[in-house]
Amino acid sequence: MPHAIPASQTFPAPHAMIENTLLLVDDDRAFSTRLARAMEGRGFAVRVAETVADGLAAIDDGAPAYAVIDMRLQDGNGLDVIARLKERRPEARGVILTGYGNIATAVTAVKLGAFDYLAKPADADEIHAALKAEPGERALPPENPMSADRVRWEHIQRVYELCNRNVSETARRLNMHRRTLQRILAKRAPR
Repeated sequence: MPHAIPASQTFPAPHAMIENTLLLVDDDRAFSTRLARAMEGRGFAVRVAETVADGLAAIDDGAPAYAVIDMRLQDGNGLDVIARLKERRPEARGVILTGYGNIATAVTAVKLGAFDYLAKPADADEIHAALKAEPGERALPPENPMSADRVRWEHIQRVYELCNRNVSETARRLNMHRRTLQRILAKRAPR
C-alpha cells in the first residue's frame, strides 16, 4: 500500500513548498496506487485524488509542483484540473494521461498548461521522464508505440463513447457506413 497523503491532508503552504510535491488525479484506483508507490520511490510526496472535484480542492488547498492527471474522470474532464493548477501555480508541471489519444485533445491540453501528454498505459518511468524533462527537451519515442490500427480504433471508440454509444450517430460523425462501424466495434482492439 503506498504512503499517499490522504485527500484530507494538504500540501505545505506555498512559501514552504516542497519541490517534489505531486498530485495524482485518476479514478482507476489500482493504477493510481501503483503509480503513487512508484513516484514515492522516486522522491515525490504524493497526494491522490479520484475525481475532478477532489483534484480542484487539492489544488486550492496548496498547489503542487507536479501533477499527473487522467483526462477522463467520472465527474468530468481532467483538463479542468490542469487549468486550475496553472492558475494557482503557473510554474507547475502537469502531465495529462488518457486512453483516448488524439491530436485535438493534445493541443487543448498543452494550451491549458499541460507540460506533456501521454497515452495510457504509460509506465512510471515515462511519467517521471515527462515530469522532469527540461523545457524544450523532446521526449524519447516510446518503446512500444500504438500501431496505426490501434490509434484508429481508439479514435472510433472515443467518438462512439461521446455519442453515448449510438452506432448511427457515431457512423454519421465519422462519415462511415453503419455496418462498417458495427464490424469494427465487434472486433477486439488491435495491438
